[in-house]
Amino acid sequence: MRSAASPGPNRSQPPGGRSPRAGRRRVLRRLTGITAGVAVALAATAAGVAVAGTWSRSPRATRPAGVAAAGRIHQAAARATGPAGPAGPITRHSGQTQRSGQASPGGQSSPVHSARAARLLTSCRSVAHIGDSTSVDLISPLDIPSRSQRLGARYAAVGVRHVRIDASGGRSIVETLPGQVNGYNVARAWRAQGYHGCWVFALGTNDAANIAAGSAVGDAARIDRMMSVAHGQPVLWVNTRTLLTSGPWANANEQRFNRALVRALARYPNLRIFDWSAVARPAWFLPDGIHYNSVGVVQRARAIADALARAFPRAGRPSGRIVR
Repeated sequence: MRSAASPGPNRSQPPGGRSPRAGRRRVLRRLTGITAGVAVALAATAAGVAVAGTWSRSPRATRPAGVAAAGRIHQAAARATGPAGPAGPITRHSGQTQRSGQASPGGQSSPVHSARAARLLTSCRSVAHIGDSTSVDLISPLDIPSRSQRLGARYAAVGVRHVRIDASGGRSIVETLPGQVNGYNVARAWRAQGYHGCWVFALGTNDAANIAAGSAVGDAARIDRMMSVAHGQPVLWVNTRTLLTSGPWANANEQRFNRALVRALARYPNLRIFDWSAVARPAWFLPDGIHYNSVGVVQRARAIADALARAFPRAGRPSGRIVR
């Protein structure tokens, strides 16, 4: 994703007493661009958790196929502010296996959910998570140095034993950047490989922008494509939010996509929505108004895993079809 407007101030304080310079270094990494890719298979012996993750980061700003207007904005934003988030090809390095001790929540507790975070457990034993750059940040050691605070460990903490994570910057459900696989095709490939379990779709931020920029594929059609792959299996969809007031990534466009998700509940009884838009705090955002700072990424990783446990609990009643 690229910011389409001048970024606002970063109002958060880094955790652990870090100086604001640490936050500026994170922004500088985005501005200068970092090209890195890793696919990690983690076998946590004590917890019995297998986590596969794919993430990509690239300084290139290229437009989604078939959306010329969005492409021009991508390029203009890159010239003005540098890459605000990961984009480009996924690089996979297979066979990198690490063993760790038991996965635990670790780190600071979420101010939003700390009161009930201790024993949240999900009935989802396997999870397939597909996301964009806002998910890249949740599995990247550059953004979350502590492994126990990354998304895979957060899923393990609520009882998930097998996790697949594929996150790529600039990703949407339909459009495809050069060298990239869009969200629908990632899901379809996993389904063809025999995946069966719960799905988490953290997509829509770029879809909303592409629709605003003139894509002929609307929000309902995009949602239907992803839900068709799940084929009745449990789905938690993480909705979207930005702090922008203009341009394709304006929050008004994101909220239109979120309303389409709510309408989709009537079509898909297996769908649950995590209302991240209602949970996310402005102080958690980077100056680009789209991505999250060092506090925000930790809160987001935990919040998504906790929402999965509340949407599809191992015991007791679910918290409803829209989870906050």
